[in-house]
Amino acid sequence: MSEIINYTQMSNKAVNPFSNRRNFIKITSLGAVALGLQQVGCSEGGKPAEPVIPGFETTSTKRNPSEGWVPFSDRKLRVGLVGYGVCKFAASFGFQNHPNVEVVAVSDLFPDRCAELAKITNCKKTYPSLEEMVKDDKIEAIFCGTDAPSHARHAIEVLKHGKHVATAVPAVFGSLEEADMLMEAVKKSGLKYMMFETSCFHEDIYAMRQIYKAGGFGKLVYTEGEYYHGPSLTGNGVPLGSYKNWRLDMPPQWYPTHSNAYYIGVTDGTFTEVSCIGSLINTDKPANNQYKNPFSSEIALFRTNEGGIARMARTDTPGLIDVIGRVQGEKGFFYGKGESDKGEVGMFNMKYVGYEKNLPDLNRPPIPPGVPPGGHDGSHGALMNDFVLSILQDRKPLVDIEMALNLTVSGIIAHQSALKDGEIMKIPQYRI
Repeated sequence: MSEIINYTQMSNKAVNPFSNRRNFIKITSLGAVALGLQQVGCSEGGKPAEPVIPGFETTSTKRNPSEGWVPFSDRKLRVGLVGYGVCKFAASFGFQNHPNVEVVAVSDLFPDRCAELAKITNCKKTYPSLEEMVKDDKIEAIFCGTDAPSHARHAIEVLKHGKHVATAVPAVFGSLEEADMLMEAVKKSGLKYMMFETSCFHEDIYAMRQIYKAGGFGKLVYTEGEYYHGPSLTGNGVPLGSYKNWRLDMPPQWYPTHSNAYYIGVTDGTFTEVSCIGSLINTDKPANNQYKNPFSSEIALFRTNEGGIARMARTDTPGLIDVIGRVQGEKGFFYGKGESDKGEVGMFNMKYVGYEKNLPDLNRPPIPPGVPPGGHDGSHGALMNDFVLSILQDRKPLVDIEMALNLTVSGIIAHQSALKDGEIMKIPQYRI
């Protein structure tokens, strides 16, 4: 659980938490409070391990992630899994470990990957494509860990065949038309849709969300979210591959959900307009790339639906690889710890400072024993569990179609603004 510091009131004025030596030491010690252990890159026998994709490192936590879990049903949701590429997403969220899930079929376009996915998930049924899998009447829900340009098309196909669907991020890839089509498909189907935005179940953002809902911030005046991801696996020059090279030269703000969650994932709110500036640094022959994208970095300044301001940074240049952010409210602020858990954000690492003293439990919901927390700050298991429970309990998943599109489309408009040298542009609002 994140440590909490509260302002106290004296003569209607907040006491400065840095006003005495004890408080200063308590706050500056945060670098040690929230640090996890980083994998050192050795496999059995002392041989170098395969490079770990940033964000997929094993998460070390002091708290048992299953603490408080109570079995609620013997029912098993029949799930299909699609996509076992570079990130091996179909297996990484732990569907195969959930006591209320039966993985009944898997699929990947590449036969060797499909076979490996079946082995990892202990599944005997395979399909050569999602288009074949959706015809299987035994399947109730499908997770699509496929290439980003196919997410919307695949989700719509699943919904058309009467199955619940979850996808990796982003919900759509640069297309406002597909956003409208996806929204309509979800509304028409009446089925569950969830986007697996890892930031929403990061330890810091989940705590921020609980504090916000309890009134601990008031309205958010200013927020920052930053998603830095160099163009390699681990910073050692190994390229991060992708199906048909969809990652190569993509507009940074077409993949904005990790950073945008520092406002939308905290508040359930939206961005209403944006001005975005792009950087030309480290982009090779921008006029000739597949997206006609000249930018390797895009920094967006958003207006929020509650009248605040949000700065959201996306860069694919070499250097820091992390997802970090912070929020400033009318009554308090919170600095997140960063996905890499190395304390880059300094003395405010995982800290809430504010007037509110009676806060709710800030721990993430428990996951079943045997389900690994997974990568991206231990968010994988929590995301999968939320999707499963949303179906079994017939409730809204956290990152539903509204939040998914509001997280994603704001970045699409931000890129359009960057192409127009920062012109202020209105952002579509998605509400059911």
